Amino acid sequence: MSVSRDSIVSKVSQLVEPLLEEMGFELVDTEYRSERGRWVLRIYADKPGGITLGDCAVLSRQIGDLLDAKDLIEREYVLEVSSPGLDRPLIKEKDYIRALGRKIKVKMSAPVEGRRNFTGQLESLEEGILYLRVSDKVVGLSRLAVEKANLVYEFTK
Repeated sequence: MSVSRDSIVSKVSQLVEPLLEEMGFELVDTEYRSERGRWVLRIYADKPGGITLGDCAVLSRQIGDLLDAKDLIEREYVLEVSSPGLDRPLIKEKDYIRALGRKIKVKMSAPVEGRRNFTGQLESLEEGILYLRVSDKVVGLSRLAVEKANLVYEFTK
């Protein structure tokens, strides 16, 4: 019987998060998907001050060894360890707290006030509601109904 993609993502996340924390890193996100005919397990990690290519190489070896020992994934896959990038995804509550005062982009799972996409400054997070300043008004969005959210990197002149 094949294990579901969501189940693999959940199990891998639970397995690697303590390892990353022990090494001084944070697990940002985990993806498992088919790309161009091959399965890719992508681990996004970060640390204060940012993650380097060397960090990714070290983490890839450590995570690869751990996954090989646990044998969680039946099919062949490629392991990639990556930085979350400048447009870092916002997933956990602490990601939103860290983004307070910054510009973010949010895609809702269902329309709010007739639209699903919002870009604005994250003013606050209170009791599961994101308060986002969009143009001249503040919109309240349920964090549980967010399909996807990312920081919007703004270049300074």
